[in-house]
Amino acid sequence: MTTTVPTGRLGRDFHRLWTASAVSNLGDGVTMVAGPLLVASISRDPAAVAAATLAPQLPWLLFALVSGALVDRLDRRRLIVAVNLGRGLVLAALAVAVLTGVATVPLICLAFFLTGVGETLADTASGALLPSVVPAERLEQANSRLFATFVIGNQFAAKPLGAYLFVLAAALPFGFDAATFGLAALLLALLRWRPVPPPAAPAGTGGRRSLRADVAVGVRALWAVPVLRTLAGSIAVMNVAFCAAFAVFVLYARQRLGLSEVGYGLLLTASALGGLAGSTLATRLRSRFGTPTLLRVGLLIEVALQVVLATTRQPWVAGAALAVWGVHTMVWGVLVVSLRQRLVPDALRGRVNSVYSLADLGGAAVGTALGGALAQASGSVLAPFWLAAAAMGVLTALVWRRLADTAG
Repeated sequence: MTTTVPTGRLGRDFHRLWTASAVSNLGDGVTMVAGPLLVASISRDPAAVAAATLAPQLPWLLFALVSGALVDRLDRRRLIVAVNLGRGLVLAALAVAVLTGVATVPLICLAFFLTGVGETLADTASGALLPSVVPAERLEQANSRLFATFVIGNQFAAKPLGAYLFVLAAALPFGFDAATFGLAALLLALLRWRPVPPPAAPAGTGGRRSLRADVAVGVRALWAVPVLRTLAGSIAVMNVAFCAAFAVFVLYARQRLGLSEVGYGLLLTASALGGLAGSTLATRLRSRFGTPTLLRVGLLIEVALQVVLATTRQPWVAGAALAVWGVHTMVWGVLVVSLRQRLVPDALRGRVNSVYSLADLGGAAVGTALGGALAQASGSVLAPFWLAAAAMGVLTALVWRRLADTAG
């Protein structure tokens, strides 16, 4: 399958959205690095560091569906602006607490939890807003740029910047992140207002549906579309399998590959480099091969990655496998997000996106818990990789034909 790659300008509104995303992703990445450093400087308890890591992730499991319903009720542009300002205030308060020496682990976790709640709203609203900013035929192009910006800002630039700012002053990274949220809010405030009428209440109810009813509508909407159902189930299984294996990846890198801390960091960089390449190539690959072929190849890469990691002792082999996997993850992400944006009506995008996010991040949480337990029970860091390879092999066989529906 070969089609023409869309070219041309994506428009002023997209570039504002793109720049706001780049700025906030850089700030998020800085906080992601500085947060554990701050907690470790206060407490040597591993549970405290783990709690700070979990705090911003927990809201996705608790509030993703409710956030999706709110996104479909409210003006998305104004919602993102308000949430970004709120997150900026929270991080500014944290920076002041650190500067004055009153920051505690519970306070840090609370700040990260609140910013995580905001993230469930802002990210869901941004994904729902994009199709209103760019034409449907340019969604892959737009999402590719957003994904590439995320990799460059969040995965590359933010890591050394966050550590450097923390060394200069422990409060500085959080003040920097607060400023990025303020700038992102300003840029998004300049978008043209595109109000979306709220979903109509059923006849005879005398008013708007409850949030619970709106959430149920979103779940049913995703389940009613076979291809979306297949993709949501696939990402859940993929993340259970992947996160089960990578829950003990730092131990694998040390015990199996013999890598130092620096070598472990370089190994992770390989997947980020692949991700950058994948986000750049996604649109052209789709035009050349088509979505079904790329998604099927992606599943095969998932299986191969786990088998390679379970059998090799060579760091360069593991790094090469992770780089290829990184290409696949970005291509998969761009294609699936664009397809979902194209298939789902505007009034339902927030709720359907939130259901998909719950499958995505819920699978990751389950996989992380299973991987640690399995490695501990078996006494081998390789057991989760073999289990992941088997699970992905079964998934590939089950959905291979169904992925033909992604050709739309």
